[in-house]
Amino acid sequence: MAASPSTARAINDRLALRLLQREGPLTAGRLKELTGLSRPTVADLVERLTAAGLIAVAGEAGEQRRGPKAKLYGIVADRAHLAALDVRTEGVAVVVSDLVGRVLARAAAPITADTGTGPAVEQAVTLVERTVKEAGADALHTVGIGAPGLIDPATGELRDSTGLPEWHRRLMAALQERHPTTRVSVGNETNLAALAEQREGAARGRDTFVLLWLGHGTGAAVVLDGALRRGASGGTGEIGFLPVPGTGGLPSATDCAGGFHSLAGASAVADLARAHAVPPRPGVEPEAAGAVLAAVRAIEEADTAPAPGAHRFLDALADRVVVGVASAVAVLDPGCVVLGGEIGQAGGEPLAARVRDRLARMSPLPTEVRAGEL
Repeated sequence: MAASPSTARAINDRLALRLLQREGPLTAGRLKELTGLSRPTVADLVERLTAAGLIAVAGEAGEQRRGPKAKLYGIVADRAHLAALDVRTEGVAVVVSDLVGRVLARAAAPITADTGTGPAVEQAVTLVERTVKEAGADALHTVGIGAPGLIDPATGELRDSTGLPEWHRRLMAALQERHPTTRVSVGNETNLAALAEQREGAARGRDTFVLLWLGHGTGAAVVLDGALRRGASGGTGEIGFLPVPGTGGLPSATDCAGGFHSLAGASAVADLARAHAVPPRPGVEPEAAGAVLAAVRAIEEADTAPAPGAHRFLDALADRVVVGVASAVAVLDPGCVVLGGEIGQAGGEPLAARVRDRLARMSPLPTEVRAGEL
């Protein structure tokens, strides 16, 4: 069934705005080329978006030609403001931006384990409001929250997960109550990281890939045929519960000790570094990421000071990481795995190369292993 005229206009407007957001100011002619729409349709949407105050003339095209130069149209960036929250078990960070992603203000605050639920929620909400004020914004159009844990696909809210603070689940409702006209949503942090890597990181150009998150905990995000897969209960990618050899037992429904997390989570990686006498790099959190970064730097400087312990540590870490990677590859055949999280980022290409080599010996399925970029 063909779309109604109003629906077609809304689709065309959204397409044009996404292009302007991603590409920057464009001429009407360039919009015509990128959208495939007719010249009258583009002229109509430009007039409509200009009248709505969403786009404005941002200059003139620079090409040399006779006659008047073509006008460049760009998004009115300060028409609305957005906030992104990174919620962790030990605190929260906030970034406020305009519509083209320009960061206007950022802040972070620790929230300790002994802080009560009510005070913790109030600290987080106050931090958001203070950052919005510093950004010079009157109000927020949208707040996006990235948090560890499972997102209920039916309600879009964080599920009650063992080990996560209660204030995580209360934060979304508190922000919505305090700012009723603001759109507030929450997403799993690993899923959001995968979308970011696909848009402007290591997974650019890939419509099928897996992001393996290696940080305080372990997780995975699955993108298949261009779509992020969340699963029936929101638990796609909970690879920390994967039973693996080399652990003391099997994970339970409430505790992934004994699963892949016990091999590649931050605590296990820190223990592995100590066993190989690799001290963490100061100022890097978690400690495991500091140790991985220290090993990478030691190997880079090996011309002057050989670092056998660093090589052995990264080799042993790759032996563990590839267990999770090979499992995902065997089931999904994604063609590409990105190593993200603090540990994946610290390991960079040296860790990715080691995992890539081991995976090639373990699996017949051709798979790229890339270091996360974001």
